[in-house]
Amino acid sequence: MGILLSMMPWCACLRTGKNREILVEMHGNNGSMDGDPPAAMRYTEARLSEIAGYLLQDIDKKTVPWAWNFDDTEKEPTVLPAAFPNLLVNGATGISAGYATDIPPHNLAEVIDAVVYMIDHPSAKLDKLMEFLPGPDFPTGAIIQGKDEIRKAYETGKGRVVVRSRTEMEQLKGGKEQIIVTEIPYDVNKAVLVKKIDDVRVNNKVPGIAEVRDESDRTGLRIAIELKKDADSQTILNYLLKYTDLQVNYNFNMVAIDHFTPRQVGLQKILSSYIAHRREIIIARSKFDKEKAEKRLHIVEGLIRVISILDEVIALIRASENKADAKENLKVSYEFSEEQAEAIVTLQLYRLTNTDVVVLQEEEKELRDKIATLAAVIGDERTMYNLMKKELREVKKQFGNDRRSELQDVAKTIEIDTASLIVEEDTYVSVTRGGYLKRTSPRSYSASTVEELGKRDDDELIFHQLAKTTQHLLIFTNQGNVIYRPIHELTDIRWKDIGEHLSQTISNLAQDEEVLYAEIRDDFEGTTYFAATKFGQIKRLSVTELSPWRTYKSKSVKYAKLKDEQDAVIAITPILLDDVLLVTHNGYALRFSIEEVPVVGAKAAGVKAINLKDGDVLQAAFVANTTSFFILTQRGSLKRLAVSEIPQAKRAGRGLQVLRELKSKPHRVFLAGPVFSESGGGELDLFATEAESTDQQILVVTSTTGQVTEKNLADLSLSERTSNGSFVNDSISEQEVFSARINQ
Repeated sequence: MGILLSMMPWCACLRTGKNREILVEMHGNNGSMDGDPPAAMRYTEARLSEIAGYLLQDIDKKTVPWAWNFDDTEKEPTVLPAAFPNLLVNGATGISAGYATDIPPHNLAEVIDAVVYMIDHPSAKLDKLMEFLPGPDFPTGAIIQGKDEIRKAYETGKGRVVVRSRTEMEQLKGGKEQIIVTEIPYDVNKAVLVKKIDDVRVNNKVPGIAEVRDESDRTGLRIAIELKKDADSQTILNYLLKYTDLQVNYNFNMVAIDHFTPRQVGLQKILSSYIAHRREIIIARSKFDKEKAEKRLHIVEGLIRVISILDEVIALIRASENKADAKENLKVSYEFSEEQAEAIVTLQLYRLTNTDVVVLQEEEKELRDKIATLAAVIGDERTMYNLMKKELREVKKQFGNDRRSELQDVAKTIEIDTASLIVEEDTYVSVTRGGYLKRTSPRSYSASTVEELGKRDDDELIFHQLAKTTQHLLIFTNQGNVIYRPIHELTDIRWKDIGEHLSQTISNLAQDEEVLYAEIRDDFEGTTYFAATKFGQIKRLSVTELSPWRTYKSKSVKYAKLKDEQDAVIAITPILLDDVLLVTHNGYALRFSIEEVPVVGAKAAGVKAINLKDGDVLQAAFVANTTSFFILTQRGSLKRLAVSEIPQAKRAGRGLQVLRELKSKPHRVFLAGPVFSESGGGELDLFATEAESTDQQILVVTSTTGQVTEKNLADLSLSERTSNGSFVNDSISEQEVFSARINQ
């Protein structure tokens, strides 16, 4: 048969609350749209609704094929006669034989109008059919957006529309408002939806929601979202539409069985297949009724003839030995057929009156008319299709109702001012060199000391600062990657806990990648950075290159291109029109104006910063906007040097020696950097934190044997350029430096 069937068995569609037209009427608890299960069957009763009878109409007239059921105990129909297109009216959802289907429900009257039009116009275009059937009509109402997607689904069988709850604003006393939801999307669990909305309130994901109430009763659905005074109702509504099931996407996947094969079908195919199916049903039914009428006419003709020869027939029957002999005598003497003879011998005597003759004659006339009509239906297509349209219109007249879902041509884009959703709060942000970050409440921070920060033993804190949840965090690594995080999205963790590692969210970080620099920003305008690499490359880039990216939650992006796998960024920091000072591992220093370095894009490698000797690498690079800087060697020698000792030169030069070369155990630069000190006469760094601008800049040196020495850099005297400085302690020269850091 060339008919279309749902992928699910037809009986699976008899789900009250899922159907546009109810097929099973329940007495008792049949569950609810809150997901409550129905009562046990012993407490409930069910019967087919009146419209369900039209699906079964004429099933006893050999109209549909029958097959054995699962255990071969009885036969069941493989399809139903279906006096209306139930596949479209009630839709279908499910999975069978490895195929899934999602056919939405539609309005009965609209579907029938489309079928009637296609009967008259078999080659009807889709756009014309959509004038009668413009889109789905869900039993729960709501608003369906996206005319183009509906057309695509009706054409190809696949498409996606937006289904939005019907809402309205209601004024309350005291200048407050509440959002009232009266219709929700199809197949959304109301109780779960209310809980999700309340979770938004509890977690303060959007400010301004005071209370969420489910006020639904037997008169209809009603969810009240009460707002606080002066709350931005439209922003709240937009947020709920975007992040809860107040708005969902419905995906058409109109798969049905056509000629025993699952196919993805469009509206024209469904309608034409239904018309072909009904044609077969009507013709099979008409043949059955015609055959039955012809049999009855044959009997009536015999009875009318009997009455005209009543006396002879009675005499013949009386002379017969039994019923079988009487039937045989009637067949031989008067040429009655077997069926007529049977009817005559079983005829009751009171029927043999003049009145009954008239009744039989009228019945004969009716039967002949009926047979002629049925013959016309069977033999003439036009007559058959007129009958089909008549029956469809009768169903529409009896069961048609108004559309519940509103159709809108365009799916409206939900625009949310993200900043307005963030509750501005104070928080402390910390980042370690190993890549652990977190934000901590002021209460947790105040209950601890900085040294009590939760971290691994081999890790160190490189950044911590008081921030607002409305600000942004940029994290720069030594592999030229930058990670962006809105402060409010950082996990709120106690100060003494270790925090969240970047690798938990960022997928493209190297295993040995370290954090060089981090900063808090209000926006992405106005600042220029410089970055220098170990192999002597330098670049400038604008902060506008580092504005938030769509993939920021899963990937970092490049701020500096490294030409060699062994190269690494050693410094990245904001800079104005200052000088930059470079110090190499072998003890050469070069100072030049940053204006010599062009501003380039984030993916550029930059230009040559210093002319390195073979085997030498750049050890430190920093802004020379202080009066002095320090150098720590691997042997533990420390000195403070005036920036003026390194006169301004041109970029890409060799620089001047800042360590005296020794033949035995020469000094090599381990760490170098600016000294921020008012006592030394230096200027304050414009980008330094409050802690950095004090004279408490403590250098902590740890030897290879674990001996720790602390030096206040502001207390160091200025040394000559070619001196090797003084050892931080008496034994450090033999032990050498294992690690060094600055505590501020």
